[in-house]
Amino acid sequence: MMNEVRWGILGTAKIARTFIKAMAECYDTRVQAVASREYTRALEWAKEQGIPRVFGSYQEMLDSAEIDCVYNPLPNSLHAEWTIKALEAGLPVLCEKPFAANAAEARRVADVAAQKRLPLGEAFMYRYHPQYDRIFGLIQDGALGVITTIRSAFSFRMHSRDSIIADAALAGGSLMDVGCYCVNLSRLVAGAEPIRVAAFERRTSVDDLMLGILEFPNNILAHLECGIESYARETAEIEGADGSILIPSPWLPGNERATFLLRRGDREEVVNVPAANSYALEIEDFVRACRTRDPLRWSIEDAIANMRVIDALYESARAGAVVTV
Repeated sequence: MMNEVRWGILGTAKIARTFIKAMAECYDTRVQAVASREYTRALEWAKEQGIPRVFGSYQEMLDSAEIDCVYNPLPNSLHAEWTIKALEAGLPVLCEKPFAANAAEARRVADVAAQKRLPLGEAFMYRYHPQYDRIFGLIQDGALGVITTIRSAFSFRMHSRDSIIADAALAGGSLMDVGCYCVNLSRLVAGAEPIRVAAFERRTSVDDLMLGILEFPNNILAHLECGIESYARETAEIEGADGSILIPSPWLPGNERATFLLRRGDREEVVNVPAANSYALEIEDFVRACRTRDPLRWSIEDAIANMRVIDALYESARAGAVVTV
């Protein structure tokens, strides 16, 4: 069993700053190195973040023997390539969402991890927040009755079309950037994989806005909305025959107390959940898997299934038809 777990970060993405900050709350783990194709930029970034080692290429860091695992927040189009290279170097990988550019890529990555017998995870940090333990506990206890509908939204207004989010060559777009959260939560709540999907989009270089519907085999329907050209909106609602749960901050509950609204009959109850850092909980789960080789809380098959639904939504939007998943 390894002692202190040393992380290497691929690139200098903005989300990596949040990741590093969360790691300060975790026991016996630290960021040891960062790699970038622009050495000067990586050096400045490392000084700012207090990272001791800097590499001028991704492969150099992977081959250095100075790290124990890898965090991959590169552009979506590079997720599969560099996650596979890290695995081939014998390193476990926590890869940012969405896990790959499509389901076929996701499967290839998972196959390499299985061959190497290495931990591999998709960084959907939101689901680690204890508010979801409370929500799923209520659902399992029958507080809402039979679940019928799931509604979710995640949108924001992008400041510049120069962003990688708007770059089709880098597998950008609203569904890949934020809609993947809505897909993931819908599947998590339904407890099944959708059998059919339908989607509509507003498209320029990428899907700037998408509306989607998922049909599950247990008669649950899910509606999702995601966008990179709209005023910020983050919400989720789970409806059942006997009640509903409204989650005002489903994706980024933050480190302060989280709340959601439970409605049953003519009563409404505000449920408070203690503060928690979702990123730190995600890191701790991954570090545990690295040390023990026990499974992660969510298997990589979940990441592949999520990409399969994303693929189907894009296909539906292009074809203007309902698509079987």
